Amino acid sequence: MARLLRVIGVAVGVGVACSPSSEPDTLVITGSSTIAPVVAEAAQRYERAHPGVRIDVQSGGSSRGIGDVRSGLADIGMVSRALEGEEQKLHAYGIARDGVGIILNAQNPVASLTRAQVVAIYRGEIASWKELGGRDAPIIVVHKASGRATLEVFLEHFGLDNRNVEADVIVGENEQAIKSIAGSPDAIGYVSIGTAAVDIEHGVPIKLVGVGDVAPTLENLRRGVYPIARPLNLVTREPAEGLARAFIEYLRSRAVARLIEAQYFVQVSG
Repeated sequence: MARLLRVIGVAVGVGVACSPSSEPDTLVITGSSTIAPVVAEAAQRYERAHPGVRIDVQSGGSSRGIGDVRSGLADIGMVSRALEGEEQKLHAYGIARDGVGIILNAQNPVASLTRAQVVAIYRGEIASWKELGGRDAPIIVVHKASGRATLEVFLEHFGLDNRNVEADVIVGENEQAIKSIAGSPDAIGYVSIGTAAVDIEHGVPIKLVGVGDVAPTLENLRRGVYPIARPLNLVTREPAEGLARAFIEYLRSRAVARLIEAQYFVQVSG
């Protein structure tokens, strides 16, 4: 029987962006929900230090960030993956590295999964946690919507074709995935390691689980041994100048190193 597919909040943060202002003291930044929290906090700090500057940060997914920059709706796009194909004509500025981690509800006794098990779960070939040493309950598969970089990184790493994924719940933002899994003891999903780690620190009932022998930790990301890693980029249509360049340099500076590490990302210095 085909599973009931529910779409949760995919449109959150994907409204039409305001066009970039011609004023030199205004920036519009759109894109990845993984990057948005750290950029938004950095923007507030930058505005306080530079009276008169206005930085508008909106999420909506990496594809939105790329599209808005290309069309002129945004000055800077947030993209939580490497640029591909024609996208490489844009100018990318790395600010950090992150990983994509598998998350379960904190009550789930399963401590780790193999690559083959993750693939089988998302293809619908393993349908019960009992087959994996968990309780006798159906697995609720949480999946990302198209246009999300986390989805693309996940599919590429596990060699999955999105058309073959058997999902019960489709989400957009990382926090929507986390909310779904925190509310269901039998759910599985994948999100930014940084986002998950921050929520776990604040008591959200989820847990990150290793795939194979490498744990999804900040230290393993820093050492370069965690395999599902990705760059966090800011992109512009032309080489960044003026306020855009100054803000990007600020995000790549020591001034925000603690902010980036507090989000469980590994900073890329300028």
